[in-house]
Amino acid sequence: MKLKTLALIAALACGTASAQTVDVKDAWVRTTVPGQMATGAFMKLTAKDGAKLVGASSPAAGVVEVHEMKMDGDVMKMRAVQGGLDLPAGKTVELKPGGYHVMLMDLKAALPKDSTVPMTLVFKDAKGVESKVEVKAPVATAAPGAAAAPAGGMHSMDHKKH
Repeated sequence: MKLKTLALIAALACGTASAQTVDVKDAWVRTTVPGQMATGAFMKLTAKDGAKLVGASSPAAGVVEVHEMKMDGDVMKMRAVQGGLDLPAGKTVELKPGGYHVMLMDLKAALPKDSTVPMTLVFKDAKGVESKVEVKAPVATAAPGAAAAPAGGMHSMDHKKH
């Protein structure tokens, strides 16, 4: 399922509007079960002129952060991305299981399959100008067209506010 950008708002310090565009495609959020407190959101981001993903928010979660997951030897490490995730000009950056993703923590309710999660992504361009993209990501057990992954297996770590 292709996701279309619902709104793009950008403002410059001098009060004029910027034409910065970040294209968001194939967004989805992993399903959860009652009592599960965290999940991940995944998508493909392309910034025409380059940008940084510096934050996110959602009414579905108490805490939303841009995270990186990687293996260090035999140990899985996951942490918030400090300073933002670079989006090189014209190149697609994929947020996917096992790599960069948007982490939704302190979930307010279970996220069942076929529901949607509203989310605001916050970007900064090379000049430090901030813009926001409102998206609604469908909830699925796996990315559209991908093999199903274990519903609770992605993030089994204890997450704390950073």
